[in-house]
Amino acid sequence: MSDTALYLSATEAPSRAEIDALAGPLLLEFGTGWCGHCRAARPLLASALQAHPGVRHLRVEDGPGRALGRGFGVKLWPTLLFLRDGQELARLVRPQDAAALARALAAIDAPGGQPGAPAA
Repeated sequence: MSDTALYLSATEAPSRAEIDALAGPLLLEFGTGWCGHCRAARPLLASALQAHPGVRHLRVEDGPGRALGRGFGVKLWPTLLFLRDGQELARLVRPQDAAALARALAAIDAPGGQPGAPAA
């Protein structure tokens, strides 16, 4: 599988309305398979996601004229949007800090959808 196959193309990517309607936690990653910053962030992201198996992760190929990325105001890659029930709760651009990534994932993956809520 090539690196570019890891990203949903413009025709495969969900629409903004579909993203807004999704229930539960979602990490929406904008980038490309050839982007050096995107490749550098992959191991950090994979490690952080291991602690949050309930978080859906969608990689969306971005570029000029791509409606979904423009709708979210994406300007640099990778841009990570942390959503819960279609609402953006956090955003990281070119993440390099494991702690910031862990905090953003915890915010969308908290029990009952409440950041900081105690585990049951």
